[in-house]
Amino acid sequence: MSNENIDRQVATMIATLRSTARRNSATLIEDALGATALVVTLVAGLHLPMIF
Repeated sequence: MSNENIDRQVATMIATLRSTARRNSATLIEDALGATALVVTLVAGLHLPMIF
């Protein structure tokens, strides 16, 4: 593969990621908040044995 072909593929991939992020920005924010809530729950659950 030539460097031009690889550059073209990378540019296409980045454009696809950007358009996907633009179309689903609200969902991405909700997913990030959900993931954060799961991490907080996990950390709290791991610290419970130290409390009791």
